[in-house]
Amino acid sequence: MKKKLVVLTGAGISAESGISTFRDAGGLWEGHDIMEVASPEGFAKNPALVLDFYNKRRAQLNEVKPNLGHKTLVDLEQYFDVHIITQNVDDLHERAGSSNIIHLHGELRKVRSVKDERLIKEELGPINLGDLAEDGGQLRPHIVWFGEAVPAMEEAMPLALHADIFIVVGTSLAVYPAAGLVNYCKPNTPIIVVDPGQPEIDTNRVHFVQKTACEGLPEVMEILVSSMA
Repeated sequence: MKKKLVVLTGAGISAESGISTFRDAGGLWEGHDIMEVASPEGFAKNPALVLDFYNKRRAQLNEVKPNLGHKTLVDLEQYFDVHIITQNVDDLHERAGSSNIIHLHGELRKVRSVKDERLIKEELGPINLGDLAEDGGQLRPHIVWFGEAVPAMEEAMPLALHADIFIVVGTSLAVYPAAGLVNYCKPNTPIIVVDPGQPEIDTNRVHFVQKTACEGLPEVMEILVSSMA
């Protein structure tokens, strides 16, 4: 039986494919204050701006491709039962071919009703004011904005608890509740952090690989696979 390998990915792995992050410029995301485009208050104040912002982000997905970091996580499925918990809203893990993915913060390719968050549908093109769900509610991005609950944590926490190995890739572990997942790992679960920086983790069982996802994940895979021999 394969060991359970759980991977928490953040903006760093997508940045290597050319997707910018809101932490690149002091809280600005593509020139916008993050609270203008990623909060319920921002949407209530200027829904047209928010819809246009995510339309552009969705269109950008057509111009980027999964990178070696994403592909290495797919390759690891040959040896481990791999589960990915991502903070990213892009679909690069899916396009790379990963089998088990939880999106903590929503998905750019999906939209939902403002009236009923269970009414979710795939959307590849732009959405505009006046585009309605079947319940008559305005469509909005299927994104977890600041101040909103993170329902996917209910799925993610048991995965962290039952992980045989836990890997953190491309995240500063500054965004909660996602950053708290490492605390659900059992005391004897090895934790590997792949990031050019050194996120603060209150544990002495962390192995740091201070490299980007594209550089560090192939190295980690080599170590993990060789340890199985």
